[in-house]
Amino acid sequence: MTSLQLIDNLSPQLYLKDTVEKALQMMTEYKASHLPVVEDQKFLGLISEGDLSNEEDNNTTLEFLQSGLLSAGVDGSTHFLKAVAICNLYHTNVVAVTGDNNELLGTISSEALISALGSLCGSSENGAIVVLQIERIKYSISEINNIVESNGASILHLNVLPNPLSHSLEVTLQINKKEISTIVATFGRYEYSVSFYSGEELFDNEISANYNHLLNYLRI
Repeated sequence: MTSLQLIDNLSPQLYLKDTVEKALQMMTEYKASHLPVVEDQKFLGLISEGDLSNEEDNNTTLEFLQSGLLSAGVDGSTHFLKAVAICNLYHTNVVAVTGDNNELLGTISSEALISALGSLCGSSENGAIVVLQIERIKYSISEINNIVESNGASILHLNVLPNPLSHSLEVTLQINKKEISTIVATFGRYEYSVSFYSGEELFDNEISANYNHLLNYLRI
């Protein structure tokens, strides 16, 4: 999915001739913490609510605040994950999307980016989750996949998060089965460290544990 596909054209734009007062009013109206500033349809950067609030004179035009604009923009042809990185880098509620000549095509809201990330990670799909802690040198996608498939399942999504402190990887798998006790056991036999898993077997185990507690209580 490209950044262009996530554009929300409802976000307004500001101009260098606009005053701080007008910019703050627009931010209040649209419940935005950042808005794009353009000149001759060219994207100049995002202005933040914080910078505007720090300006003592509300009649000051944005031209005098131009040096503080944030370069929080991406080309429309780039993958939307680039926009996610920009959003995280500048801590903005919108990311500008530009064309080949740096013209402003629109903006992407942080909510739209979160929604797209959720779709990418398969948050709406049914299935169990398994999280593995793996040393970098032992990480093998093919072996992980073989373990899952040997138990009659498939990997729907796989995400890898490096841990800079331990030099290990946190590998999160979403599997197309809910009952994964055999998969977890197989990972254990292959000496994988399973730090978390969720599926129907957790619910079943909880019922079993509660039942055993009840029997023990009745025997008292």
